[in-house]
Amino acid sequence: MQEYIWVTGIILKQSPVGEYDRRISILTKERGKLSAFAKGARKPGSRLAAATTPFSFGSFKLYEGRSSYTISEAEIQNYFETLRTDYVGACYGMYFAEVADYYTRENNDEREMMKLLYQSLKALCVPALPNALVRCVFECKAIAVNGEFPGPPEDETLEESTVYALRYIAESPVEKLYTFTVTDQVLAQLERVAAGYMKLFVGCRFKSLEVLQTLC
Repeated sequence: MQEYIWVTGIILKQSPVGEYDRRISILTKERGKLSAFAKGARKPGSRLAAATTPFSFGSFKLYEGRSSYTISEAEIQNYFETLRTDYVGACYGMYFAEVADYYTRENNDEREMMKLLYQSLKALCVPALPNALVRCVFECKAIAVNGEFPGPPEDETLEESTVYALRYIAESPVEKLYTFTVTDQVLAQLERVAAGYMKLFVGCRFKSLEVLQTLC
């Protein structure tokens, strides 16, 4: 008899399998990052079609097989529809999902990273927040969540507002991250610091970032 579990999470990526199925990666609150199959998700009219696309956030009913999970039901609370019609915003979102995928593991406590990804996707949907600022905040906080953020660099001359912003990002709860805007000069400094720290602490090439760099 199959035993089912419910998990809350966000779809990070999906890929086709066979003629009609999908393999997905879900970042969950309960069990970290999981791989799962969605049988028949690519069939026309499948109830799992939209639920198993990137950014979908909600509850997923799974059962465990020998080497992977299988999704049997999904109750989606947020599809992030704005990003589905905004190509640049979607590229930022895919980049965030790639970074989250890089950092997270199965059966780890990944709640903070999941919250960060969710709040960052929401921030991309807010017209008043520049995508470039959302990216800086996400990158710096992702490094901080992983316990590596060293604070403002001491070998650079930064605006006081830039130093304050970096400390605020590192120390604030995820839910309060996207509550400020900055001047163009401060944003330029934040971009430089975030890029330097991503190179230092991550050092990984992300496909979505390469696409993003051709658009911005």
